[in-house]
Amino acid sequence: MLADTPVAVAPLRRAVSTLVQFVCAALVAALVAAVGLFAFDRVQWPAFNSSNVTQAVTTVMQFAALAVLGLSIYLLRRRRWVTGARVLSWAALSGLVTATLGMPLAATRLYLHGISVDQEFRTQFLTRLTDSAALRDMNYADLPSFYPAGWFWIGGRVANLLNMDGWEAFKPYAIGSLAVAAVVALVLWSELVRSDLAVLAATATTLVVLAYGSPEPYGAVIAVLVAPALVLAWGGFLPATRGGRGRQGWGAVVGTGLFLGLAATFYTLYLGIAAFAVTVMAVVAAYLARRATGSWRAVLPVLVRLVVMASIAVLVALIVWAPFVFDVLGGNPPSESGTATHYLPDAGARLPLPMFHMSLIGLLSLLGTVWLVGRASSSHRAQALGLGVIAVYLWYLASMALTAVGNTLLAFRLEVILLVLLAAAGAFAFVDFSRWISLATSENPRVRRVLVAVGALGALAFTQNIPQVLGSEITVAYTDTDGAGERADQRPAGAASYYAEVDDVLLSQLGGERDDHVVLTADTSFLAYYPYFGFQALTSHYANPLAEFSARAAAIEEWSELSSPGELLAAWEELPWRAPDAVVFRQGAEGYTLRLAEDVYPNDPNVRRYTVTFPKELFDDPRFTVTEVGPFVVVTATGEPA
Repeated sequence: MLADTPVAVAPLRRAVSTLVQFVCAALVAALVAAVGLFAFDRVQWPAFNSSNVTQAVTTVMQFAALAVLGLSIYLLRRRRWVTGARVLSWAALSGLVTATLGMPLAATRLYLHGISVDQEFRTQFLTRLTDSAALRDMNYADLPSFYPAGWFWIGGRVANLLNMDGWEAFKPYAIGSLAVAAVVALVLWSELVRSDLAVLAATATTLVVLAYGSPEPYGAVIAVLVAPALVLAWGGFLPATRGGRGRQGWGAVVGTGLFLGLAATFYTLYLGIAAFAVTVMAVVAAYLARRATGSWRAVLPVLVRLVVMASIAVLVALIVWAPFVFDVLGGNPPSESGTATHYLPDAGARLPLPMFHMSLIGLLSLLGTVWLVGRASSSHRAQALGLGVIAVYLWYLASMALTAVGNTLLAFRLEVILLVLLAAAGAFAFVDFSRWISLATSENPRVRRVLVAVGALGALAFTQNIPQVLGSEITVAYTDTDGAGERADQRPAGAASYYAEVDDVLLSQLGGERDDHVVLTADTSFLAYYPYFGFQALTSHYANPLAEFSARAAAIEEWSELSSPGELLAAWEELPWRAPDAVVFRQGAEGYTLRLAEDVYPNDPNVRRYTVTFPKELFDDPRFTVTEVGPFVVVTATGEPA
C-alpha cells in the first residue's frame, strides 16, 4: 500500500495544480474584462456604425494584445519566466476578447444583434433568471426551463449580485464569459501540448469564435473549448486501443465527461456534436483495440470509458435539466414535439468547405486540412481533430437527409465548430510547416524571421477585420431601442421607448411583483426587459414543448371572434393554462391587434406572421381597464365574470 502512494499522489497533485490554474486563469480573465469594460464605459465614444474612431482604437488594442501574446510565446518557448509568461498570456488573450467585442460596442448598452430575433429570447431568459434563481421557463408560467439554463443562470446571479437588470448585464456578461472561456481553453491546451503551442492554438480558435460564434455567447463559450476537449477525449481512449492495458487516460475520461456535462448545461446542439464526435472516437478506438489484440474482448475497456464519460455528463447535465425531466416523468409529457429544428437556411443545405475560400480563414483551413491528412497516422492531435471534423461532416449529411422526413439537425450552426477545429489544426500546421521550411533551408535565421513575420501579420489582418465580419450585428446593437428607451446611435427611439410607461400601468393596475402576472403581447421584447410571464412565445421555435404553442395560438384566434366581454372572461376561466392578467395590444384601424407567428417549414423563411384583430367592444366592460400608451393599448382584467 505504501509503495503505491507516490504513484497515486502524482496524478492527484497534477489534478490539483491544473484546477488551481483554471481558477487563477478565470480570475485574471474576469478582472481584465471587468477593468476593460469599465474603462470603455467611462469615455463618450461615437457610435461604431457612424464613425471610424472606435475601429481605430480597437485595432490599436488588438495589436497590443497580439504583441503581448507573441512575447508570452517567445518566453514560453525559451523557458524563461514561465509562470509570468503564462499569466501574461491569460491577461493578453482575455484582453484581446475584451477589446475585440467591448470596444466596438462601447457606446451601446446592448450586445451584438441588439434585442432582435434570437437575441430577444436570450435576453428574456437572462432577465428571468436575474429576477429569480429558480429554473423556470423563460416565458411560460408554471413550467420548468426547457432550454439549458447554465450560462443564463450564472449571468442572472451575477446581474442580481450587481443589482443590474438582465438586459443591461447581457453585454458585459457575454464579453466577460467569453474572455474567461478563452483562457480556460488556453489552460486546457497547456495540459495537452507544449505551452507555446497552447497559446498559439488558443489564440487561433478564440479569434475564429469571436468572428463567427460570438453573437451566440452561451454557445461560443463551449465552441472555444471543443478542440482541446476532443484532443482530451482521444487521450482518454488511446490506452484502451492497446487492449486496455495501463491506468493512463482516466483523468482525460473524467475531464471529457465534465466537458460534455458542461455543454449539456449550456448549449444542447454543441452537446450533440461533441457527444457524437466522442462516440465516433470510441468506435475508432474499439476497432484499433480489436486489431491490436485480435480479440473482441479488447473492445470492453473502450466501452467502459465511454460509459464513464456519459455517466459523468448525465450527472452534470441534471443540474439544470432535472426540473424538466422530473416534470415529464411525473406525468406531464410534451403535447407536441416542438419546432426548434424546423429551420433550413442555404448554409444548412450544402457542405461547408472553408478550405477553398479565398480568404485568411480559408488559407488557415487549407493548412489545417493538409496537416490533418498528412499527420493522421503519426499525431494524436491530428487524429482527434480529424475525427472531430469527420463527425461534423457526418452531422451535416444526417441533417440534410432528415429534411426528407420534415426535420433537420440544425447543421448550419456547426460551421463555427468546423472552423474552430480547422483553425486549431491550421495553427499546428503553420508550426510544423515552418519547421520543415527552416530545416530545408539549413535553419537560416532570415527564413525563420520571415515565417514569424508572415504569421504575425496574418493574425493581425484577421483580428482587425473581426469588427467588419460582425458589422451587421454591431449595427443592430446601435439601432435597437434598449431597456432605457434609448437608441445608442442617438436616432429617435422605437416603440420600445414606451415600455417603461406600459410597465408602470401594469404594476399600478395589477399590483404585486412582475413575475406574479401573465401578459399576452406580440411585442415580446417587452418581456425581455421586464420579467412578466408571457402567455405566448415569440415563435414556436423558441417555445417550451410543454406549453402547447399551437393550442394557445388557436385559443387567441378564437377569443378575437367572441361577441361579449363575458364570453371572453368565461373562455379565460376555462383555459388549461394560466390566463392572461393583461394584454398589450397595438392600435389598429379596425380594433386592437396582435401580430402572431406560425411555423411554415420547409419554407425559408420558416415563420409566417399574421395579425389577429380584437374588436374594441370586447373590452367595453367595467371588469377591464383599458389604457392607451403611445402605440400600445394596455388591457388589464380587474374583475371576475358575473
